[in-house]
Amino acid sequence: MQVSVESGEGLVKRLLVNLPADKVNELVDAKLKEAARTVRMDGFRPGKVPLRVVKQRYGEQVRQDAYGELIQSSFYEAATQENLRPVGEPSIELREDDADGGLAYTASFEVMPELALSDLSSLEIKRPVTEVTDADVDRMIEKLREQRTEWIDVDRGAQDGDRVTMDFTGIMDGEAFEGGSAEDIPLVLGSGTMIPGFEDGLVGVKAGDRKTLELKFPEDYRVENLAGKDVSFEVEVKAVAEPKLPEVDEAFIKALGVEEGTEEALRKEIRENMDREVRQKVKTRTKEAVMDALLAANEFDVPGAIVSQEAEALKKQTQQDMAQAGQQSSLDLPASVFEPQAERRVKLGLMVNELIRANEIDVDQARVDEAIAEQAATFEDPQEIINWYQENPQARSSVENVVMEDQVVDLILEKAKVEDETLSFDELLNNNQG
Repeated sequence: MQVSVESGEGLVKRLLVNLPADKVNELVDAKLKEAARTVRMDGFRPGKVPLRVVKQRYGEQVRQDAYGELIQSSFYEAATQENLRPVGEPSIELREDDADGGLAYTASFEVMPELALSDLSSLEIKRPVTEVTDADVDRMIEKLREQRTEWIDVDRGAQDGDRVTMDFTGIMDGEAFEGGSAEDIPLVLGSGTMIPGFEDGLVGVKAGDRKTLELKFPEDYRVENLAGKDVSFEVEVKAVAEPKLPEVDEAFIKALGVEEGTEEALRKEIRENMDREVRQKVKTRTKEAVMDALLAANEFDVPGAIVSQEAEALKKQTQQDMAQAGQQSSLDLPASVFEPQAERRVKLGLMVNELIRANEIDVDQARVDEAIAEQAATFEDPQEIINWYQENPQARSSVENVVMEDQVVDLILEKAKVEDETLSFDELLNNNQG
C-alpha cells in the first residue's frame, strides 16, 4: 500500500492511497468463490455454477463490494500510518485504476487539531467575592413580604405603588389597533410595565373614572408598526387598591416553612439559603471567567463535523427542555443557530481534556462524594439520594465529569493572575460585571 498526504483548508487532510492489484484481486477472487457457493442460476444446481459464469454475471458487482471493503480497512490503516486522527466519515473519491488492476482512491476528511496551549500564568481572571450582609437579609425578607401583598380597595385617587384594575382600548389613526385593548388588567403604578406616560397619566384616578391618555410609542418599540406612532388610550378604571404587606409575625414565618416561628430562625434560614446561592453563583461565575480567559488565549480551528454534532445535540436538548417546561413550539430552529455555542463547547472540551492529559489529573473521589452530598442535602431523605448515586455508575460518572472540570478550574486559578472583585449580593445574582 502506497500512501501520501495532502493538506487542505483548515483541518482538512487528503489521503492518496494506492492498493496493489494482487491485494484487490485476492479479495475479488475470494468473494467470487463465496458467491459461487450460494448463487442460483437456471440450468445449474445450487453451488455448482462455474466460477467463470459467476464472474461474467456478477464480477463487476463483486469488484465494487471488494472496493468498499478494502477502502474501509485500508483508510484507518493509512491514517494510523501517517499519524492522523480522523474526525467523522471520510469523503471517498475513486481515482483511475492502476493499469494492472489495482485500487487508487482519495479520502478527504478533517483531523483533530494539535493543541499547544498558552502558558496558564499569562491568563488574567477576575474572581467575584461576595458576602451576605444583614441588609441583604432585610431586603430578602421585604421581598417575601411583597410576594404576599394583600390589596385593599380604596376610595381615593391612585398613587404610585397602588394597583389600578382597568379596561383600556388603544386608538391609532382613528381606529382600535391589534393588541392595544384589554379588560380587567391590574397595573401597579410606578412598575414601568406600560409605555412612558401611561402610568403617570393614571395618578389620581378613582374607581369608576374614565380617562383618555394621549401618548406616543417609543422610537425603539419592539413592534415595528407601532414604533414612534401617536396613540390614545381610552381607560375605564374598575378599582384602585393599596398594598398591605403582612407583618413579620409567627403566622407569616410559619407560612414560609420555618416551624420555630421566630424572626431569629427565619433570618438564620434565609442567610443559609443566600450563602448557598452565593457559593453556587461564585463558582459558576468564576468558572465562566476561567473558560473565557482560556478561549481568548488560545485560537485554533475545530473540526466542523464535531461542531455540527454538538449543535444537533444542543438543538435536541433545547426541544426537550421546552417540552418538559410545558412549552409547545411549532418553530423548528435550524441546528446552525446553535453552532456558535457548539463551537465554544467543543473548543473548551478539547482544551480541558488536554490540560487533564498534560497534568495527569485524576478525579478526586472525595470531592465527588462531597458534590453528591451537597445535592442530596436539598432532598427530604439525603441518604436515599446518596445511595442512588452509589448504585448508578452512570449517574456518578456525570458528577465525576463536573468535578474533573472543577479540578481543571482550580489548576488554572493556581497558575493564572487572579484579581478578586468584590460584588454585592444583587450585583452577583444580576451578573453585573461592574
